[in-house]
Amino acid sequence: MEAPTVTHMKAAKRILRYLKGIIEFSLFYSPSNNFKLLGYCDSDWARDLDDRKSTTRFVFYMGDTAFTWSSKKQPIVTLSTCEAEYVTDTSCVCQAIWLRFLLRELHLTQEDSTEIFIDNMSTIALAKNPVFDNRSKHINTRYHYITEYIIEKAVVTCECGVNRKKEEEELVASVVELERVMIEHVLFISTKWAE
Repeated sequence: MEAPTVTHMKAAKRILRYLKGIIEFSLFYSPSNNFKLLGYCDSDWARDLDDRKSTTRFVFYMGDTAFTWSSKKQPIVTLSTCEAEYVTDTSCVCQAIWLRFLLRELHLTQEDSTEIFIDNMSTIALAKNPVFDNRSKHINTRYHYITEYIIEKAVVTCECGVNRKKEEEELVASVVELERVMIEHVLFISTKWAE
């Protein structure tokens, strides 16, 4: 930065205000040798009343600590809960594969398949055996990406049992709450920045 301007100064102040506003938020990583990667994913079918698109949500844990998560509106309108979950699972698998590559670069290679917990049995069955019949032929080919990595045993889809389902719902709810709080902070800081 050889010639900083007023705009640069405003941007720097905005960043500092943002950091000051979120200082009480943190992730706690306890000392552990457990580097096993676990994923939980879920979707809410046609939740948005304006465009009927679903929301993809997933969270990844390493050991006992969440370290990456996402909550995004899906780019397509899905015709069933199975399809909405399948789209979510595909996004989750993409993230899992990327994380596996990253962890390998950090010399934390995942020897076993990464478990991804899913709460929809139809989706698990479709992921393991993507047969094209009248109920699934409309699903875009790009979402069958998940099958390749199941065959390679890079990931394995697991059913959420009753306890796992409750854990998953709590995890996804905490991710959504964290995102809501972060958005409130950004909006608050943005309005302060505008002053």
